[in-house]
Amino acid sequence: MTEATTRANRRWSALALIVTAQFMVILDVAIVNVALPSIKTDLGFSQTNLQWVISAYAILFGGVLLLGGRLADLLGRRRLFVGGLALFAVSSLLCGLAWSEGSLIAFRAVQGLGGALLAPAALSLLMTTFEEGRERNLALGIYGAASGSGAAVGVLLGGLLTSYLSWSWIFFINVPVGVAAIALTPVLLRESRAELEHRHFDFAGAASVTAGLMLLVYAMTRATSDGWGSATTLGLLAGAAALVLAFVGIELRSRYPLLPLRIFRSRTLSAANGAMAIVGGVAFSEFFLLTLYLQDVLHYSAVESGLAFVGFALTVVVISNVAQWVTGRLGVRPTLTTGLLISALSVGLLTRLPVQGSYFWDLFPAFVLGGAGMGLSFVPVTIASLTGVERADAGVASGLINTSRQIGGAIGLAAVSAIAAASTNGYARAHAGASTAVGLDHGFQTGLYALTGLLVFGALLVITFVRPARPPAAVEPEVVALEEAA
Repeated sequence: MTEATTRANRRWSALALIVTAQFMVILDVAIVNVALPSIKTDLGFSQTNLQWVISAYAILFGGVLLLGGRLADLLGRRRLFVGGLALFAVSSLLCGLAWSEGSLIAFRAVQGLGGALLAPAALSLLMTTFEEGRERNLALGIYGAASGSGAAVGVLLGGLLTSYLSWSWIFFINVPVGVAAIALTPVLLRESRAELEHRHFDFAGAASVTAGLMLLVYAMTRATSDGWGSATTLGLLAGAAALVLAFVGIELRSRYPLLPLRIFRSRTLSAANGAMAIVGGVAFSEFFLLTLYLQDVLHYSAVESGLAFVGFALTVVVISNVAQWVTGRLGVRPTLTTGLLISALSVGLLTRLPVQGSYFWDLFPAFVLGGAGMGLSFVPVTIASLTGVERADAGVASGLINTSRQIGGAIGLAAVSAIAAASTNGYARAHAGASTAVGLDHGFQTGLYALTGLLVFGALLVITFVRPARPPAAVEPEVVALEEAA
């Protein structure tokens, strides 16, 4: 075996490790949903506090991602990868052993912190392991399959583990995976950090953006229970906006900014982050609405609800690996636009969901289309968000795209939940004799209409602002690259 072959094998083994870690983090965003009824019963959660099992994770995860990306650049990407893995594994063990409302919520917050350190370090390690071009696009295709299918597989796995073992195993399963990944990291991954003349850290920028993003996610969470027009929600949103604006002001004046604002000179990178926020918002909201539809309207069990998403998950995995080839041939803009429009068609079909729905007639075709749309979206949007980024900014760019997905997911979920709830309540008032299932179904349909419009808007955003790739003329087939201006 030649030295070149050995290096290539090492790269793909490293990718397998990175993808496993990323899949574990994304899986944990969704795996808890199906187990919530069991958690509520066993730990005596009130209905009001139950949402914090998800929200505690989301607040720390979404708020610290950008900081985690910059720490990876400055302290070492492999070092932060291992640190994030260790924190995630330990907190997962503690979540499974939780004995009360407060203990589980606290441990989920720590788990979110571990994920926020791990996720941007993983993506930046991928960037520095593979050179920009065909190999990186292939690697991002596999990474995109893990990211895109994680939510669907989470619903499936959560249902199986909760039904046949117990809800604790949705957390325990992370422990052996985390320990194995930590053991393999020194063997497969090389340390890398930004090649900078300084090691200064932007404490003011880190404090303002982390606090601002965490407050924003918290405000979205409170909006679902307190209402969007409540004084609490408006005050929290105003505070989050003030902190984010303060962060921008700090970065403009900082000699060593946490987030170099120059990277936003790339229209493609900026539009990619906007598109990722939309994709994240739709993914979080769609799985939430459909899980409730399956359980509260069609009365599926936890296992049946999980199995219902198999078609979605498998399609994402298959199409994500095709998407890197399609993106290499057609470019980011047409591939991403197609993915968003297919997703819009899928969600549009789901707006017809009846109260007496049939899985293979009313859900399965839309799930397959949705998986294809997501697979064709995740890969090009990730490629676009990292194309042309300097190696010194690999961590912060990785943190930024992960932040866009998570913050978009939090905002989308809160907004769509509020829309669906308002629609259900309005329908109940107008139709006093209607059953609860009919009212819920009407609310879910309204929420899905909102998601369809959001996806169409995302496609228009991409068409308008993402710069087309240069045609691959006069190059060998295996050297297709996406050269986009920064």
